[in-house]
Amino acid sequence: MDTGLLILRVVVGLLVAGHGVQKVSHRLGGNGLAGGTEEFRHDGFRGGTLTALAAGAGQVGSGLFLALGALTPLAAMVAMGVMTVAMTVKLPHGLWVQDDGYEYPLVLVVVAGALAPTVPAARYRPGTATGPAPACHSRGETP
Repeated sequence: MDTGLLILRVVVGLLVAGHGVQKVSHRLGGNGLAGGTEEFRHDGFRGGTLTALAAGAGQVGSGLFLALGALTPLAAMVAMGVMTVAMTVKLPHGLWVQDDGYEYPLVLVVVAGALAPTVPAARYRPGTATGPAPACHSRGETP
């Protein structure tokens, strides 16, 4: 199960981060900050550049933290928030992505929510990368 969660965490985290990179740069097929600004204005948001920067930074940061398994509950919450806003914009188009629907943001919200309580770092002893701590360490006992 840990391997499955790791794969899910890394893939979804990097997808969320990549989605944010597209909002603020020309990388990964993005239209740069000007394009991200225009996209948000087209979707009815005021603030333009600030909105694009906030959304992009939220997606890049939360995606990378999810992929690394760091601050997982906070990272999941930020990813869920940004993608929930994306869902509200796409609601009028229906569910399916081929109609510009909210299918993709919904999947990201659900997966981020499912990852939130998994906190992988809690399974390891501080200062080591050798693997899970023995059960006695998790109870505060010595071996």
